[in-house]
Amino acid sequence: MAKQIIWSKRAFEDRKLILQYWIDRNQSVTYSKRLNQIFENTAELISKYPEIGKKTIYADIRIKVLKNYLFTYRKTESSVEILTIWDQRQDPKSFKRILPK
Repeated sequence: MAKQIIWSKRAFEDRKLILQYWIDRNQSVTYSKRLNQIFENTAELISKYPEIGKKTIYADIRIKVLKNYLFTYRKTESSVEILTIWDQRQDPKSFKRILPK
């Protein structure tokens, strides 16, 4: 049974910034629409199979690799909270700073 998907404020903003970047870069919404659909499909997949992501050093946080992006999420009894969407092409040190403790 699929769990409820909750987008954290941070993940919502990450997604918005990523999609806007591609709209600005490509001068078109086509790629951003496809990428947003991939994000939605990944969230659905995680909600059905929350153990699919790789474990992290944090007991309750997992990471799902998606193209050049990392979805970080935590599962609870009834939901999956998407914590961040991070572009792997950035400085890895900045990724450690955004992970919740």
